[in-house]
Amino acid sequence: MDTVIKINSFINGIVWGPFMLCILLGVGIFYSFKMHFFQIRHFKLWWKMTFCSIFTQTGSKNSNNRLSPFRAMATALAGAIGTGNIVGVAGAISLGGAGAVFWMWAAAVFGMSTIFAENVLGVRYREVRNGCFVGGPMYYIEKGLHCKWGAVIFAILCTFAALGMGNMTQANSVAGALKSGFDISPQISGIVIAAAAAFVIFGGIGRISALTEKLVPFMALLYILAAFIVLAVNFKKIPGAFAEIICGAFDLKCAAGGFMGYGMSRALKYGISRGVFSNEAGLGSSPIVHAAADTDDPYTQGMWGIFQVFIDTIVLCTLMALCILTTDSDICEQDSIILSTEAFSSVLGNTGKIFISVSIVLFAFATLVSWCYFGEKSFEYLSKGRFIVLYRVIYIAASYIGCIMSLSLVWDISDTLNGLMALPNLAALILLSNKIRYSELSTRLK
Repeated sequence: MDTVIKINSFINGIVWGPFMLCILLGVGIFYSFKMHFFQIRHFKLWWKMTFCSIFTQTGSKNSNNRLSPFRAMATALAGAIGTGNIVGVAGAISLGGAGAVFWMWAAAVFGMSTIFAENVLGVRYREVRNGCFVGGPMYYIEKGLHCKWGAVIFAILCTFAALGMGNMTQANSVAGALKSGFDISPQISGIVIAAAAAFVIFGGIGRISALTEKLVPFMALLYILAAFIVLAVNFKKIPGAFAEIICGAFDLKCAAGGFMGYGMSRALKYGISRGVFSNEAGLGSSPIVHAAADTDDPYTQGMWGIFQVFIDTIVLCTLMALCILTTDSDICEQDSIILSTEAFSSVLGNTGKIFISVSIVLFAFATLVSWCYFGEKSFEYLSKGRFIVLYRVIYIAASYIGCIMSLSLVWDISDTLNGLMALPNLAALILLSNKIRYSELSTRLK
């Protein structure tokens, strides 16, 4: 076991080290320039094409075979909006200081371009299987790059990452939240979670997307409302919190003392890594479900990816960060969940503790069922559509195991698998960049 831990620690240090973080950020920067910073310059357009279209859609299909673009985005967002929005933000601040929030923003802004490119390729290279659209990195790696072995590697990594980071660790977070907030034993939590997951998962993508279509807006609105209450009480401290974020991002407080660089490097490292952990831009998971959308326009579906990252990081993560920074929480070496709970409890009292517990349960369960689809489609690619029921049974059993076990090693291995997933996906994004053209996108700007 010690050998496994050492090997994983070595690999993790590489895949989430400075070089990998530079690649993740670099691909986003590359596509931002290639697409003329579309995510910033044409905010009004993609907001109209995504959020505003929710209220005007009349012909989008919602069935087991086809998803509306919004349902596809909601399912992808559910997979990304897990505990990273609570634990990830608090962890970034406790490890990298307030400045880490700035670099989370930077990762999100450039990540919007990355996920835009992923979704365009996902729709462009998808295929129809049993009446359903299927796609994702394994398909555009195979069909676009003609690299079967690269596609297989991604699919294997995604299959196992789904069982670990997408399932067991999320189930463990739910069990921990229910134990902390309501004193429910992990065994009971495991039975309930496994049963609920089975009901949703065996309904296929239709039932998964039907759940996320309702759960994601509810979670987001509840979260935003609670955060606004906390910030309304501490509104005088909001300008100071933004100043702390900017100063911490560039280590301005330390410049005069001769330590310029160390604080900034920590803020940059943890801000970018936790930002990617939160919104998953570049990992290759989101295009798997975006490819299932009932649309003929890959560029419009790419805009739904931009919207996804915007809501996940720019809105939800920023609200959590401001709640922490305006409530004078002790961020030094503080446990992430305790830090988040302390921020809300300082205003809402015991209700704040219950709110964090409920948020973790909802966020983590939504992630759990969404990642089943990511893993299932990867497994389906490897098995050529066979043994899907077996995969679902294993996935449900893993969710129960995740509730009752200590998962420190599973967390670490899953984190490594997530990072490894990004490698073939990012390579494909660079090598297939000629398939994504601003000239084609510009027709939507007229």
